[in-house]
Amino acid sequence: MNTVHVVGLGMSPADLTPGALEIIREAQVLVGGRRLLSYFPDHPAKKIPLGKDPEGVLQQLPELAATMRVVVLASGDPNFYGVAPLVVKVLGPEHVVVHPNVTAVQAAGARLKISWQDAVVVSLHGRGLAPLAAAVGRAAKLIIYTDPEHTPGAIGRFLLEQGRTEARLWVLEDLGQATERVSRLTPEEAAGMEFSPLNLVVVLDESPGPQESQPGAGALHLGLPEEALAHEAGLITKSEVRAVVLAKLELHPGLVLWDVGAGCGSVSLEASLLLPGGQIFAVERDPARAAQIRANREKFGVGNLEVVSGDAPEILPGLPRPQRVFVGGGGARVGDILKTAMSCLEPGGKVVLTAARLETLESARRTLAAAGWPVEVVHLQVSRSRPLREGSYLQALNPVWIISGNKS
Repeated sequence: MNTVHVVGLGMSPADLTPGALEIIREAQVLVGGRRLLSYFPDHPAKKIPLGKDPEGVLQQLPELAATMRVVVLASGDPNFYGVAPLVVKVLGPEHVVVHPNVTAVQAAGARLKISWQDAVVVSLHGRGLAPLAAAVGRAAKLIIYTDPEHTPGAIGRFLLEQGRTEARLWVLEDLGQATERVSRLTPEEAAGMEFSPLNLVVVLDESPGPQESQPGAGALHLGLPEEALAHEAGLITKSEVRAVVLAKLELHPGLVLWDVGAGCGSVSLEASLLLPGGQIFAVERDPARAAQIRANREKFGVGNLEVVSGDAPEILPGLPRPQRVFVGGGGARVGDILKTAMSCLEPGGKVVLTAARLETLESARRTLAAAGWPVEVVHLQVSRSRPLREGSYLQALNPVWIISGNKS
């Protein structure tokens, strides 16, 4: 089999090195998107557009490369949200040579004269807005690959919905082309505009920041003090308990978490820091507490947290299936809530509950044990120092049991 070359064109063929140009000239088959193939109208090679099913088209490569010199064209750098990994998957690494080039991210940094090593790069192509929701508010600099549905206008509307009015969108259209255009826009301006399908968006956070806009709030972090959150007096998972609960949940990027009986959303908010690219569904039946979750979400700019108002367990089966479930409330229905959550939990998932009452502890243990799940119980007794005359003393908080079960 002949070696298949994957050549990155950068922003246009003007970015090609003489060596890469020679590889393209000698090709007998050119494979790539229609826009990339159009750069070589007079090339005598057989041209194969990738179309909407690139992996399906690439299945032809082994047969073609058996007798012909095949070159796959890519925009930007083939290994950065590009086609090269698919080519390697089809042919195996020993049959592929990748020729890198300038990415749109690099080009955007050059056009705007900004560094990009500290940027968060997000691709919405075929992924929806979830990656953007997970990233917004986490970084002052976002670089976003769009698609025909998730356009700069859609990004502007999303930022408005999140209250990010101080953000500024730099929309870079047709990079490297004669029609190249760079625009600096407010979210409101972007929301009402049309753009070239070939674009990249850079979002720069120009807000004064939480410390200035909301005195005393600070940035979202693990171990938030209770006074940083809107909540009903006493009805909040204490910061020490939150720390243990988050550790027992074993969170990592991309997971779906249910927070059932979410109260003011304290666990959901801190969990968002550990779930980039994931989703959190905070389920709360009390409208006033659901409103508190929304207020806390907006205060800290958490984009991957959805508030679900309704009664558990009835509302749970309609949610996306989770890999993690935290049950922090439920009262007398905690057993039914747990059974439903267990049935919806994906294999390998984990459920964690907190219990302040012995009855809740026993109900949770019996339910998990009856299903044959491995069960762990942690008893947490927290005391906090309080001033007393010229010294201090320890004031005990109510003890809490933390029950964990794994779905093998």
